[in-house]
Order: sequence, then C-alpha cells, then structure tokens
Amino acid sequence: MSAKLPPFDPADPLGLDDLLEPEDLAVRDTVRGWAADRVLPYVAEWYESGELPQIRELARELGAIGALGMSLDGYGCAGASAVQYGLACLELEAADSGIRSLVSVQGSLAMYAIHRYGSEEQKQAWLPRMAAGEVIGCFGLTEPDHGSDPAAMRTYAKKDGTDWVLNGRKMWITNGSVAGVAVVWAQTDEGIRGFAVPTGTPGFSAPEIKHKWSLRASVTSELVLDGVRLPADAVLPGVTGLRGPLSCLSHARYGIVWGAMGAARTCFETAVDYAKSREQFGRPLGGFQLTQAKLADMAVELHKGILLAHHLGRRMDAGRLRPEQVSFGKLNNVREAIDICRTARTILGANGISLEYPVMRHATNLESVLTYEGTVEMHQLVLGKALTGLDAFR
Repeated sequence: MSAKLPPFDPADPLGLDDLLEPEDLAVRDTVRGWAADRVLPYVAEWYESGELPQIRELARELGAIGALGMSLDGYGCAGASAVQYGLACLELEAADSGIRSLVSVQGSLAMYAIHRYGSEEQKQAWLPRMAAGEVIGCFGLTEPDHGSDPAAMRTYAKKDGTDWVLNGRKMWITNGSVAGVAVVWAQTDEGIRGFAVPTGTPGFSAPEIKHKWSLRASVTSELVLDGVRLPADAVLPGVTGLRGPLSCLSHARYGIVWGAMGAARTCFETAVDYAKSREQFGRPLGGFQLTQAKLADMAVELHKGILLAHHLGRRMDAGRLRPEQVSFGKLNNVREAIDICRTARTILGANGISLEYPVMRHATNLESVLTYEGTVEMHQLVLGKALTGLDAFR
C-alpha cells in the first residue's frame, strides 16, 4: 500500500524543509524571529530616512544570537555550518538587504579575513569582540576608480622603518563610518597586502555616503587614508596578492546566493497575499489566469534558487565549493530575485511603489546587490572562462 502523500504546502512547494536538520531549522527560526521583532516594524522608516540609527545596538543583538562570523570556528564564533549561515542570510535579507549586508561584511569579509589570514594576536585582539558585536568591521577593497579591477588599486602601503604608512581612498564601503576596525587592502613593494586598521588611527576618516536610492537602511562610506601610520603587526601575515581579498569575496558572495532569495520570498509572499485579497472586476486578482501565471513563474524561480543555494551550501560544508560555482549562484539568484520583485510590483499595481509594502524597497536594494561583490558581467566572464578555458577579461 502506498504511503499517503503529505499535503501541498504553498510556502514550500518542493518540500525543501525536508533537506534541513533540526539544528538548521532552529537557526532559521531564531534569525527569522529576531528580524520580525527588531527589523520589520521599523525598516520602512529607516529606509525612508536613509539611515540605520540603531546599528550598534543591532550589531550587539546579532552577536548575541550568534549571527556574526557564525560560520567561523573559535574566538567566540558559532561554528555553524555553511547551510545554517545561508539560512540566516536568507532570513535577514527577507527583512532588508541592508541588514544582511551588515552581517555579511562583518562576518564574511572583515572577520573572515582576520580569521583566515591574521596572526594569532590579531585574531585574539579583534575576533571575540567582533563576534559579540562590540566592534563593527568593514572591508576596504573597492576604490573610486577601480571596482571590478582591484589589481589596479592605487592605495599604497609604504614601509617606513618597521612601520607601514598607508595612503589612498576606498569607496562604497558598508559599515565604514561605524567600524572600529577596517580591513584595508593596499599595494606594497611586495604585492597586495591586507591591514587591520583601527579606525581611530590618525589620518583615517570615513565620511558617510548620502543620497543613495538603494540600501538606504545601511551605512555606506568612503575610507580616506592620509598618512595612516601602522605598526608592523598590523599587516595580515597569511597572504600576499589578490588571492586574499578574492577568497573573502567568494565567501561573502555565497551568503548573497541565499540572501537574494530572502528578498525574493518576501516580495513573492506579498504578491500572493495581495492577489488573494485585492478584487478587480468583481473577483480576486489571484483568480485571473495572467496573475496565476505570474505567481507560478515566480514560485518556480524562487524555489529553484533556494534549492541551488542549498546545494552550494552542502558543497561548501564538504569543502568542495569552487569560486566558479559561487559565481553561478550569485549570477542566477540575484538576477532572478530582481525579476521576481519587479513582477510582484506589477501585481500590486500602484501600491507596489508604496513603502506600506516591501516590494519596491527590496527591488531597489537588489539593484545594489546585483553589482556589488562582482557585477553580472564579471560573473558571466568567470563562468565563460571556466566553460571555455579562454580568458575574456581583457
């Protein structure tokens, strides 16, 4: 006798929760509950005002639930699996991309760089406080004139006796104005090196970037390094060359693969609820074939994207995830997430542009997510090179 099939779940049409362990579900539910309590009631106001006024308090709360550097081991970090970290990113971005960016930059960029390439003294000095949210970190790679081509960076670190002296500028740096430590990448006579820069060091400043129409509930800054003098032990000793920052970016991109699906899920769920309650021509919008076609296509791409993210997470946990595969996920999931958000906007009509609904906020946020941590074109070229063996970057 065949077993009775479980009922169809519109919220999980592929039954993807069956892939998750109880510990995974506990992490997901913890982060989802925190975001529902501490972000969702306020984020529209933060977005409208273009600020994140409680960022230090939020960082400490995120530290308390183990969300900062959560996939790292030791030093107060949670040591969670890659899948659990991904689920956390999905839930955070389901609230707002700016909140997920805060966590990504803190854990996958700044903390990851120190954890992987720093000295034991650097790890002890920074990581426990960063894991607790007591110190916020930022990651200085992109420059005003060099985004997709970091090898051409102009920021330079020069030896002066046993000290290093840094000069240059970094641009579009999440958390910059509130950071206590900046991981800054600079040219040196021996190649590109990373530095753990205490932001109170003379010559360091981080003016906040205003007038953004995307990621408005997020702190974005320029970093200015004007004769910043650092001791010899400020350099990250574990790596020289672009391999260092690029490996950090790959870890952060992995979180985006999950996070983008969180933004898409929120917009999809909003569209479903609206289509079932909004009446036109004497019947709910969701009763029309064209609306159902849109919802069906959105659901297919949303849950395919989550399945892809889960697959990449299992590969990362097994130590088998390649950077090209991360590019595959980032390219697909962000692109599809934007399309889901835009389709949701059409279902909501004029209400779709109102901050009373989350759709336009997520859509505009994803315009930034589409191009940070590697533009669409760069990820296409990464995959193109992997597929053909031919380098088309230049």
